[in-house]
Amino acid sequence: MKVAVLDRNGKETGRSVELSNDIFGFEPNEHAIYLDVKQYLAHQRQGNHKAKERGEIAGSTRKLKKQKGTGTARAGSIKSPVFRGGGRIFGPRPHGYDQKLNKNVKRIARRSALSLKAKENALMVIEDLAFDAPKTKDFISVLESLGIQAKKSLFVLADANKNVYLSSRNLEQSKVVTSSELNTYSIVNAANVVLSESAIEAIETNLNK
Repeated sequence: MKVAVLDRNGKETGRSVELSNDIFGFEPNEHAIYLDVKQYLAHQRQGNHKAKERGEIAGSTRKLKKQKGTGTARAGSIKSPVFRGGGRIFGPRPHGYDQKLNKNVKRIARRSALSLKAKENALMVIEDLAFDAPKTKDFISVLESLGIQAKKSLFVLADANKNVYLSSRNLEQSKVVTSSELNTYSIVNAANVVLSESAIEAIETNLNK
């Protein structure tokens, strides 16, 4: 699959790159995408929720009223869940939400997500970005040139570039990652995926392991 290489002004450079059909022309497996996205979102949860149960509430152990003769239910402790301020029945406890997923399934999911973007013509290749200083307006200029300023976008670089990352950080709808940080959720969550020219080889190397 051949894709034209654009410059930062959104114009064709006259060059093109050959994208591997094993990755960008892969038959999408939607269930693999679902599993990988589900695992990613689960790992974002801290799992530190906690409510005090009956044995953890601070309160008097005095019996509230006599056992018989009141005409109401028995009550032995102010810490009982039936009273205001008492412990919570089966309250949440801290626990992890980690899920296991086979590495091969994760690779299939990323290939599927990239292939879907390519099929939808939502995949672009541009020359390697480099800014002299971190300036948000420079990054906005690139988005406008590519015609994606109003959409969610994902920029994939071969290596970390501090100026490019800082230039995009204030833009809620744009995200910059390196090829090693690329994940299925980021791909499917973006309306457009923009690959830097040098990132393609790194992506193909990672997904062909």
